[in-house]
Amino acid sequence: MLYLIDNYDSFTYNLYQLIGTLSEEPITVVKNDAFTARELVAKHPTGIILSPGPGRPENAGNLLDILTTFRGQVPILGVCLGHQAIGEVYGAKVIHAPKLMHGKPSIMTLQGHSKMFANCPTTFEAARYHSLVIDPATIPQQLTVTATASDGTIQAVADEANMVYGVQFHPESIMTDPQVGAQIIKNYLAQIRVAAPLNKLA
Repeated sequence: MLYLIDNYDSFTYNLYQLIGTLSEEPITVVKNDAFTARELVAKHPTGIILSPGPGRPENAGNLLDILTTFRGQVPILGVCLGHQAIGEVYGAKVIHAPKLMHGKPSIMTLQGHSKMFANCPTTFEAARYHSLVIDPATIPQQLTVTATASDGTIQAVADEANMVYGVQFHPESIMTDPQVGAQIIKNYLAQIRVAAPLNKLA
């Protein structure tokens, strides 16, 4: 069972629909304050997806605790606010973006190699809805920047060893290249299949 943590955002169900078209596993949507991390462990998730949302990660219910608890246990994908939460949990700072980006497409450029971008072009267009970003000056060694926007802001990070992936842009948006958006979700689902035999929570 996949768990999609809803950070009280209208994009959550767009993400749910995209995942649902590609996943053979059932998906359950839960609010970020509906369960404690300990309660969620008892439900034996195979994967955790952290939705977009308003505000800052530290104010998003149990989001940071859930991320901390499941890191290294099951594959995690954070989108927008979920991506920023990954930055915070790893010790990076989340700061105001140089420019407010709400409903605007940008060109993304991949940096290095990440399983999350397998079979994706090195540059593609994606939708941005955010006023906060992970501060590049505070990225810890354990996190790798895997994509940036044309303005230089961090748009994706990964901790490959612990199966933690974040994207600042919105793969579920109609303004994102649909093939890339779908491929990112396919790549995430592939990580769940790889991790399943090792999943201590299943």
